Amino acid sequence: MTQKLEGKVAVVTGGTTGIGLAIAKRFVAEGAQVYITGRREAELAAAVLEIGGAVEGVRVDSADIAQLQALFDQINTRHGKLDVLVANAGGGSLLPLGQITEAHFDDTFGRNVKGTLFTVQTALPLLGKGSSVILTGSTAASGGTEAFSVYAASKAAVRSFARNWILDLKDRGIRVNTLSPGPIKTPGLVELVGKDTVQQQGFLDHLASTIPMGRVGDPDEVAKAAVFLASDDSSFVQGAELFVDGGLRQI
Repeated sequence: MTQKLEGKVAVVTGGTTGIGLAIAKRFVAEGAQVYITGRREAELAAAVLEIGGAVEGVRVDSADIAQLQALFDQINTRHGKLDVLVANAGGGSLLPLGQITEAHFDDTFGRNVKGTLFTVQTALPLLGKGSSVILTGSTAASGGTEAFSVYAASKAAVRSFARNWILDLKDRGIRVNTLSPGPIKTPGLVELVGKDTVQQQGFLDHLASTIPMGRVGDPDEVAKAAVFLASDDSSFVQGAELFVDGGLRQI
């Protein structure tokens, strides 16, 4: 059977855990040469070992433009092109209005907004006709979530990037789409409520009760949608927001 990403070079930022890790696994399985990034060497090494095959880990803080430039210079030297870019690195934490600090704001927007912007902009010279840029959004950007306003606003900014960049790139043949997961069982999600496993399970159960499908998602379910957006199967999909949310934002 033909692999959907055979011969393609892909970068997945924030690829050491959760959704990014699942996407990298799927991309390798579909024939891509994959580079994953992360901020910690030990986690990168563990992820590369878990993924196996045609994958390499590069230590990069996506909010550091010099580190991003070094990554894409390396890919240019080795391959001379980049076919798929998944700007996935980011994260957030819970803080209600009245308790939001400048450090909380700067960290969230630095990782999710600045990081996404400069990841894509730095990679731009390597992206050619038919290449795919996938921005990781969130259902948090499409509705209210208590104590999560800064994160939600940062992901709304990411969604806005896609709508505008497709106009900036209309003559380049580069596709830009947003992949917006709902509640997905990842370390980043469950650790929003701390390290206690009982509290984490209660949080997951509560989230499941709000989702029409009656459960939270699995990272691989998001990864399969990412393969669609990365591949030629989505050749006429541009500027879209693809929800993988069990129906959460469709009601």
